[in-house]
Amino acid sequence: MTIKSIGVFCGSSIGSKKIFSQKAEELGKLMAEKKIDLIFGGGKVGLMGVIADSTMSKGGKAIGVMPTALLEKEVGHKGLNKMIVVDNMSDRKNKINDLSNAFIAMPGGFGTLDEVMEVLTYFQLGWSEKPVGFLNIGGYYDPLIAMFDRIAEDRFMKPEHRHNVIFESEPEVLLDAILNFKALEVDEKWIAELKEKKTY
Repeated sequence: MTIKSIGVFCGSSIGSKKIFSQKAEELGKLMAEKKIDLIFGGGKVGLMGVIADSTMSKGGKAIGVMPTALLEKEVGHKGLNKMIVVDNMSDRKNKINDLSNAFIAMPGGFGTLDEVMEVLTYFQLGWSEKPVGFLNIGGYYDPLIAMFDRIAEDRFMKPEHRHNVIFESEPEVLLDAILNFKALEVDEKWIAELKEKKTY
């Protein structure tokens, strides 16, 4: 699959550490240099605003997707290449999914986790072949890595599904992993095994 756009999920806050913003800027510039469009939540605030400004500063394209209710709170970025207005948060996730060839989760809160878990689930179910990666800045996602490992260990997911989730701490390494991603194939019998063994 050719990666021409990446949906980036990230916080509407800049977080407590300067490195979060620094790595967001770095990711945005790298995407622009590689001519990969940024698809994101459309905010001017937090890490969303940082990565959008960084992408566009290098001539890259930033496309926002935002529900009307959030636009009315005046948190929408007015300088984007394109802003798509939708009715609600579910429509926002669906539109970002439609427009993106891959996904990256940077540090964020409930919204970020909600968005990335949905696309991971699509991948697990075989409804998507789009790579999903986490930018694990400063060990932010270390607890999630441990949780995913525990899920696989306790047989609530196949090892192949766990393997297919990308975690990297540096933007350039993560982008390279996404651009060169080859999923481990999962035998379609896993659903039958789930029914028989009540695992996975």
